[in-house]
Parts: sequence; structure tokens; C-alpha cells
Amino acid sequence: MTIPELPVTITVGESAVSGVYARPRAPAATLVVAHGAGAGMEHPFLAGFTRALNELGIATLRFNFPYREAGRKFPDRPPAAIAAWRAAMADAAARSAGEPLWAGGKSFGGRMASMAVAEGMPSAGLVFLGYPLHPPGRPEKLRDDHLYGLTVPILFLQGTRDPFATPELLEAVAARIGPSAALEWRDGGNHTFDVKGTKRSTEEVGASLAGSAAAFIAVHSPG
Repeated sequence: MTIPELPVTITVGESAVSGVYARPRAPAATLVVAHGAGAGMEHPFLAGFTRALNELGIATLRFNFPYREAGRKFPDRPPAAIAAWRAAMADAAARSAGEPLWAGGKSFGGRMASMAVAEGMPSAGLVFLGYPLHPPGRPEKLRDDHLYGLTVPILFLQGTRDPFATPELLEAVAARIGPSAALEWRDGGNHTFDVKGTKRSTEEVGASLAGSAAAFIAVHSPG
């Protein structure tokens, strides 16, 4: 049975952003999901991912960052993105029945989630859908310093051909974070998890990651 999706409005300071909330019966947890830099919350990848999670018993809230809501192309600076994250998590918490509340997202959205948690935003854990460890072709420009202070469970889902994360570097980062971090590779996947020679819709690609995320959340959530 398809889980109904509820359009929501989330207040961020003096403005507001759109969101989509879906809640299966008696969910094991809620995962708040943010989009990547180049696409909003309605992107088929995110829609496929969250809908598949709903079928697996996880409630979801996906939302737009302020720049996307305003129709701008350049992503918000971290303070604005983190403010949006805090507002989205507060909205999800208000809709929950006390189940664990997780944060995650695609690329930029996941990185901003990790920065928000590093700055004190409460979260039971983090799920990264293609973490942008460094710009393509610039492995010396690592975006990792804030990760080493995180103590919550972290799942990296990453394609082996992702130009935003050299495999050896990401493996070293996960190892340095410690046992709270898990890294799952998608063989042949690029930054959008597309695999050369494999024909799947974008929604199917997103949905294919839900099983790993739901299993990780189940193992690392109390109750």
C-alpha cells in the first residue's frame, strides 16, 4: 500500500520552505532527507528513496533549502543551510511519536546535515547518499574536519566511480571516524549512483538505496 505524502510548510527564520512528509503506521524511525546542490526535494532520486523507506517502515520528511525554494541556483552558505536543517528536524520531531529521528541527504544535503550535527543539532544518526568528500579532481580539498567530532552512527552509501570521493580517501575518513561509521560501496556507481550499462529509472536508483539505509537505522536505533 502506498503511504500518503503530506505537503508541509517549514518556517525558517522569517521565511518558509516546502517539505513532503510521509508516515507509515508505527514507524521504527523518522529520516529527514535533504536534496543535493543541483536539484530540489521533488527530484525522482529522493522521491524514490523516501517512498521505498516508507514501505520499509521508516517515516520521512524531505525538504527544500531556502535557495531552492526561492528559485536560486547557488546553494545556501552553511549558516543558512544549517538553520533550515534545524527547522526541518524540529518539524519532524513535532510530527513524531517519539521514535528516533535521523538526518541525511544527497551530496550537499548530507554534508550540511553532518555540519548541523557537528554544531549540536540532535540526531540519532546520519545517512549520506553520496558524500561530497572533495571537489571532482581535487582530492587535496577534503571536506572532512567536522566529521571527526561526530559520535552518532553514520552510514556512507557511495558509488565506486563517484568523482566527489576517491575510494581510498573515503575509506580512510570512515576508519578515522571510528566504529560508529559504516561505508557501503555501490560497485560502478557514479555520484548519482548510475551504473554504466544498467538501465534503471532515477526513481529506481534512489529506491535501491533504501534497504541499506533502513537496515542501518534499525540496527542503530534504540527500542
